[in-house]
Amino acid sequence: MRSVDLQIHDVAFGGKGVAREHGKAVFVPFTIEGEWVSAKIIREKKQFAEAEVIAIKEPSPDRVEPQCPYFGRCGGCAYQHMNYSHQLQVKSRQVRDLLGRIGKMKNIPMREIIPSPADYAYRNRITVHAEDGRIGYFRRDSNRLIDVKSCPIAMDEVNWELSDLRARNVPDGHYTLRAKSGPRIFAQTNDAVADALRDLIVELAPANQQLLIDAYCGAGFFAKALLPKFERIVGIDWDRFAIAAARENQTTREEYIAGDVESSLRAALEDCDPKKTMLLADPPATGLTERVRETVRDLGPAMFIYISCNPATLARDLRDLDSQFDVRSVTPLDMFPQTAEIEVVAELRRRD
Repeated sequence: MRSVDLQIHDVAFGGKGVAREHGKAVFVPFTIEGEWVSAKIIREKKQFAEAEVIAIKEPSPDRVEPQCPYFGRCGGCAYQHMNYSHQLQVKSRQVRDLLGRIGKMKNIPMREIIPSPADYAYRNRITVHAEDGRIGYFRRDSNRLIDVKSCPIAMDEVNWELSDLRARNVPDGHYTLRAKSGPRIFAQTNDAVADALRDLIVELAPANQQLLIDAYCGAGFFAKALLPKFERIVGIDWDRFAIAAARENQTTREEYIAGDVESSLRAALEDCDPKKTMLLADPPATGLTERVRETVRDLGPAMFIYISCNPATLARDLRDLDSQFDVRSVTPLDMFPQTAEIEVVAELRRRD
């Protein structure tokens, strides 16, 4: 391994600082653009290299002291070394860059990022791992465990659950700890930003519409908030437990389908007036499947709101839908402060 002095000129999606050595990109975690660092090259490829910081020679004014004793070793957080306002700037720029580079978008209609009211103690649940008497998270780039006594980005109630778990002699395995009890179905981990996301979707949706098709609807978090704007709602999700939760208090204007999104979405779109229908999709990080993208291109309604937890796959999907849809707005939300994760909402309108 050799040592080099580098100037960081960007922070890439995923959280690593980017430098250049003889034209080759060098990725250095826990750095900030503008900083000069001394680093050791730990992995070298033909197109890029990876390095670890030895020393920060010229720190950024946005550098702060991390609040977590495990930061840098734990694989969860990537940005505790930079102040929160700068984290927001970095994430907004990453979304714009990915939409331009992968999505080939120009004149991107970006809206201001929606921050989290709390940048620590916001997670309403965490998943920890137990192994040989240790309980905690996996180390960065490793499957070895760090024994974690408390997680600063988790709510107090979650850390109380962690303390209780550590006090018991539990078998090896995975344990999800929650701030409050409820059905074991998908829900956002940041309550305040989840509410802001719901309010944004309600704001974007036009009033007096005939039909909302909510793909990957979960327990109906968005659908039920949008009910006043639509005559009818059809929600689709593969998770039968989430669908059961959505059906518990459904009205006569709601229908929730437990099944394959690909086939159910096509059937729902074939049976609607596209001019009076809005599609809402909140897919997993892998984004829309090729078949779903084909369905949206062929049968997509006048308006499509796409909620993404992975701006890279969002950019890919928007490029694939470009022949039929215009992107009217893109809004990042910081659902996961201190981490490299970004939530994004894209508002699309069909050209015809």
